[in-house]
Amino acid sequence: MNAATLLAVADPSTEVGSVTPRAHLFVALAAVGVLAFIVRLVRRHGLRTKYSLLWITVGAALATLAVFPDLLTVVSELLGIYYPPATLLLLAVGFLFLVVVHFSWEMSRSEERVRVLAEELALLRERTERTNDTEPAAHTGPAGHTEPAVHTESADPTE
Repeated sequence: MNAATLLAVADPSTEVGSVTPRAHLFVALAAVGVLAFIVRLVRRHGLRTKYSLLWITVGAALATLAVFPDLLTVVSELLGIYYPPATLLLLAVGFLFLVVVHFSWEMSRSEERVRVLAEELALLRERTERTNDTEPAAHTGPAGHTEPAVHTESADPTE
């Protein structure tokens, strides 16, 4: 380390953990990017509304941090965390943990629904096969109505 670095670290007027203008700009751009991306996904029906509200909230939280960068410092002090970016990391990891648990729960529900539907489909297929085996053959007439097959003998063997 050079002397200037040592003086900057040793200088008590240098705020440790404060947000630099470059970091402030990055958070502002990230917030705008997140919000634009979510709106784009919702407009193209790539994201369901219930999830879009969650991610718009994340974008709004980032925007709030971009407008009030000292808010992270205040929250860090309230939580007893010395380094404010560590607070942001802790909150992000906690949030992502909750998202993963929620998606696991949704996937479990979906798997159960798929299992029930597969069982119902198997029962319906079996019932249809039994019905088709016991009834005489039928054909579909005009307008999709099923009509019983009429057995007629034709003189022409190609028919």
